[in-house]
Amino acid sequence: MDRLRRASINLLFLGVIAVIVASWWSSQIEPLPTDAALVIAPSGTLVEQRSVRSPINVLQGGDGIRQVLLRDVVDAIRNAATDPRIKVLILEPDGLAGAGLSKLEEVGAAVADFRKAGKKVYAWGKNYNQSQYHLAAQADQVFLNPDGYVLLTGFGRYPTYFKGLFDQIGVKMQVFRVGTYKSFVEPYTRSDMSPEDRDATREYLDAAWQAYQADITAARPKAGAQITRYVGEAPELLAAADGDAAKMALDAGLVDGLKSADEWRDFVRGLVGPAADGKGFKHVDLATYIGRVREEAPHPAARVGVVVAQGAIVDGEQPPGVVGGDSVAGLIRQAREDDAIKALVLRIDSPGGSATASEVIRRELALTRKAGKPVVVSMGSVAASGGYWIAMAADEVWASPTTITGSIGIFAMLPDLSGPMAKLGLTVDGIGTTPLAAGLDPRRPLDPQIGKLLQSSIEHGYKRFLGVVGEARKMSPEAVDQVAQGRVWMGIQAKEKGLVDKLGGLDAALKAAAARAGLTDYDVSYVEKPLSPRDQLLAKLLDNGEESDGGEPGSRSLVDQTVARLRAELQGLALWNDPGHVYLHCLCEAP
Repeated sequence: MDRLRRASINLLFLGVIAVIVASWWSSQIEPLPTDAALVIAPSGTLVEQRSVRSPINVLQGGDGIRQVLLRDVVDAIRNAATDPRIKVLILEPDGLAGAGLSKLEEVGAAVADFRKAGKKVYAWGKNYNQSQYHLAAQADQVFLNPDGYVLLTGFGRYPTYFKGLFDQIGVKMQVFRVGTYKSFVEPYTRSDMSPEDRDATREYLDAAWQAYQADITAARPKAGAQITRYVGEAPELLAAADGDAAKMALDAGLVDGLKSADEWRDFVRGLVGPAADGKGFKHVDLATYIGRVREEAPHPAARVGVVVAQGAIVDGEQPPGVVGGDSVAGLIRQAREDDAIKALVLRIDSPGGSATASEVIRRELALTRKAGKPVVVSMGSVAASGGYWIAMAADEVWASPTTITGSIGIFAMLPDLSGPMAKLGLTVDGIGTTPLAAGLDPRRPLDPQIGKLLQSSIEHGYKRFLGVVGEARKMSPEAVDQVAQGRVWMGIQAKEKGLVDKLGGLDAALKAAAARAGLTDYDVSYVEKPLSPRDQLLAKLLDNGEESDGGEPGSRSLVDQTVARLRAELQGLALWNDPGHVYLHCLCEAP
């Protein structure tokens, strides 16, 4: 087994080296084609920051799908709009496994700029789910495989509730919270959605669905007008099309034509000509194009720094994909001490987490402002609870209209494992110098005095949260409380309620930060923790090869997807490491 392990690691290492050398060599000798198509075919989930994965996870095939950087897609499309080498933009979103609506809107804005430059955009897919169709709908013409479908379902949120399981095994969850709508603890204390959570969720999901339809209508008026009927009367419409889902989409105006894969290749070949080797059509892929463009771009001395805070907020040092309080604070400090960085943008895509870590990050941003560098927050798909807390140190807060934000509330939750231990015949006994000596021992029922201490701490933390928001937003604590109580808001609603300053994506926030610093000629620099040599090799491997589970969401069975979700929901508890056991976390999913 040891020899097999060593051989596997060595083969992985040699394979990655071969990929890197081949990639470098091809980039040195192959110029980009002229009058070519830029092909955007994202394979995986659209993210702000890639997560780091272990070598064993990669060797075993992993339990996730690939990740595609949002900034790579947006930057490539924006550069291609003015690049004479790029004639048309081709969108093939089959492999897009997931993306928040706000991220899709940022890509859509870049595609709109490409079209405004007088260049055409075409899309094709074997099938389109809701996210994939949003991307495809931005094209001048949308094509679908004759055996395909366009599946639009609207938005929903269906958490798994674990109380029944916990009751069976004897686990009790001790909960302390402030906020009527602070629903994060409910999957562990209830068997169903509370009326308060149901009302709040319905409100923001309805707003998101309206925004989705508005996006489609703006890009494809005929399709937008048909969406409500297309979803609401789907059985009747499919029957009218004799069960032909592709014809149903065509009749509704969601697509412009039906083409098989070979017909699609011939169509694009007619637009840009054949490739140099005579196979396929003349094109350049996303990874090749964005790498070349960034190499060719001038790099002014003045810079606007960007720090990404993606994932749950956790105390201490954490890898990319998790918002470590100390690690993100260190990146902010690094940007502050870099004389070339004149302004800082914090890009938040986080539902929150540790209260301690959130304050560490907020404090570091406040010090950056105090040092004279403008700080602008750009909210991605989610910037709620602790994600909203850290935004309160900014000069300006920007949100997408469909950002999930707010959730101003606080809680603590501790497991009581004495029940299942008793069923196993395990007991705990001993003595302490005070009634509090047992502390927060999950093997014992929670001491009532500890409970009183925690509840008092939670109530104080909520008042502090109101004060932090009130000071930053120039609102009284009472006014903040009216829009707080753990309630979730869409970005457009948050703007109306004074919780954010302006609506717009990352590009708008970067321009705002540059303007505050008085910059007209500047570079955008992402301040990131360097990957270790091992992680660089793994990232290169995943960028250039397919994972065993595939990039397309359809390549994983429904059972596999369900098991993965359950595992992720339970594993999220392992990230709870706040020293005071106090959390600013939102149970909210980006539509």
